[in-house]
This record gives sequence, C-alpha cells and structure tokens, in this order.
Amino acid sequence: MTAVDSPEKILFASTTQAFLQKEAPLRHVRELHAAGASFDPAWWQRAAELGWTGLLVPEELGGGSVSGSGVADLAMVAEQLGKTVAPGPLYPVSIVLAALAGCAEAHAHADTIESLMSGETVASWAVSEPGRGWAPLDPSLTATETDSGYRIDGTKDRVEAGAQSALLLVVARCGPNASDVRQFLVPTDAPGVRIVPQQSVDLVKQYARVQFDGVDVERSAAVGGAAETPALIERQSQIAQVLQCAEVVGVLQTVFDFIVKWALDRHTFGRPLASYQALKHGFADMKLWLEACRATTAAAVADVAAGASQAGLSASIAKSYVGETAGRVVQACVQMHGGIGVTWEHDLHLYLRRVTLYRSMFGTPEEHNLRVYESEKAVRSMANAG
Repeated sequence: MTAVDSPEKILFASTTQAFLQKEAPLRHVRELHAAGASFDPAWWQRAAELGWTGLLVPEELGGGSVSGSGVADLAMVAEQLGKTVAPGPLYPVSIVLAALAGCAEAHAHADTIESLMSGETVASWAVSEPGRGWAPLDPSLTATETDSGYRIDGTKDRVEAGAQSALLLVVARCGPNASDVRQFLVPTDAPGVRIVPQQSVDLVKQYARVQFDGVDVERSAAVGGAAETPALIERQSQIAQVLQCAEVVGVLQTVFDFIVKWALDRHTFGRPLASYQALKHGFADMKLWLEACRATTAAAVADVAAGASQAGLSASIAKSYVGETAGRVVQACVQMHGGIGVTWEHDLHLYLRRVTLYRSMFGTPEEHNLRVYESEKAVRSMANAG
C-alpha cells in the first residue's frame, strides 16, 4: 500500500517478504493450528526486530518509519502478511502502540512502549463487546473512579490474542455522557480479570472474551486525557480498519495468482482452461474487483496516514467495499478449482477463513455502509443549509 520508490523502502519490503516466506509459510500456519497455537513468541520477537512494531512510534520514543509514513509502511507489511495468512499479533500491538505514542503523555508510557516494540510484551485492544455491533465510542463496560484510581467492571469479547497478551488497552465508560469514554492499560494477571478463549474460523487468529469483575487500576493506567480520548479511539479504529483491508488485498492477489496459474496449467480437450471464454470473463471480473480493492484501500491508507478530515469516511468506504468483495472473489476461486478447492489439503480455505473473519471485525460492511450514508447525508445537509 506504499510505493516502493527508494532504496530504503525496497530493502524493507524485500526483507519483510523474505522473512515471511521463510519463517511464516502456509506450512507453518498449518503446524501452528495442529499444535493449538496462535504464534511463536520467539518468532514474534524476530519480526519485531525487523522494525514492524516501531512504525507508529515517533523517533524520540525509539520508533521510526522507512518512508516517513508509519501507517503506509505498516500497510505494506500487512499486505505481505496476507500472502501467507501469517500469524502474529501485529494489529493488536500496533493499535495499542498508536494509542500510547499518540496521547499527550506518551513519555509516561515509555517503558511499556519499549517493551512492546521489542516483542517481549504483547498487548491487545479490548474494544468490542458481547452482542453489540461496532461502537467503540459507546462502551457499556464501566470504569468507576475510586480514591486510588478506577474500578473496571464489564465484559469485552473478540479480543485478538487476549490469552497471549500481558496487557489490555480497555475502552470504558466513566460517566453518563457520550464523551465520558477513557482507555486503561490493564494487566491480564490483575485480580478480577478472567480470560475465556473464543472459537475462531481462522486457523491461527485466536480471540478471547475478557471479564472484568471489580478490577482496580491506578490513575496512571489511563491512556490519554478525557478530552483527547475520542480522537485517539477514532484514529485507532481507522488504523485497524485499513490494516485489515491491506492484508485482504494481499490475500486477494495471492488467490487470484492461484487461480490463473491453475487455469493455465490444467488442460481439457487439449486446451488450457484459461483459453475458455467463460472463464476469461470470470478472471476479468476478479481482476477488476482486486484492483478496485487495492485502489480503495490505498486511498484510505493515504488519508489515515495524513490525518485527513475525511480519514474516517475513507476507512469506512474501504472496509465496506473490501469486506463485501473479498469473500466473493475467494469463493469464485474455490468454485473454479472444482472439487479440489473445497478440500482440507488445498490452501484456498486458509485464505477464505481469513477474509471471512475480517469481514466482521472492526465493523461489518453493513455497519460501514450506514456510516458512509450518514456522512454523506450530513454533507448534503450542510450544503443545503449554506
């Protein structure tokens, strides 16, 4: 999702690609699933050494990006991850780092930031709640102020790598008003925290439901002040959405390459399948959808990276379009492969599982369609009022 137009970017992209091909091939994903594991902590530390975890952290806190745009560089990494449906907590760690490094008191969290960037510590964003849609600024989990800090009560679910994380960044309501939303760093071993694994359709992406029963945290656990928290959460949401879209673009490119190669290699009646007009039309449609997903995601990445006023709208457009289109493309590839496409031995289902999972994370296409509609309605209202 970022133009590879300098020696530094070329080196970063090629190093990332080589690492994933060697250390996280599809065979490795199947091995992790067979072992009931999500990712290897030692593997994650090696990935962190490549600089993935520092892309959203400013240089004064030990981070830095290759192109000057950490979001764009991270989107490039995400696209590479999609090619092998790689494991690892890149997104939850990156989102937590975006909050820690983006708040006004970032230096107060310097030790935590350093630990996350090194790969020694894994953290995740606890934002979704049971039985509720995507509403990051409207949590039902509460944080009640006490003499020493806050008491947290409630439940979060769909917390990626929840059982593997040492820290959770928890979104909580601190008062009756819609603006009374804060985020808190909570250790997963704190008294009152209970983590229950949840089933995932993906082979290695593991999630958990986390229950907070009177969990006491100090005032220093708060990340960001009351006034800046809504903007922080909005930016974290945007980053999560565009990174998932970027990974799905990598998935779609790989799956499209699968089907084209298969159609060229397989013959019937003395001709390659790729020569038949009906299949050619299908390939043309899939290529069109793929490039539309790529362009939509690239536009959203650029807006989010620049902090543009329309970044939220761009992220919703990308999440809606990519989320709706990706499943259609992969399902079409499965059908074109025939019987072998629906077997466990073929790799297509690994990609189908990942795009199916991502369709529902950080807002479904339907939810983002409504956001786009509301945004456009607001713009028309302002234009009419003017």
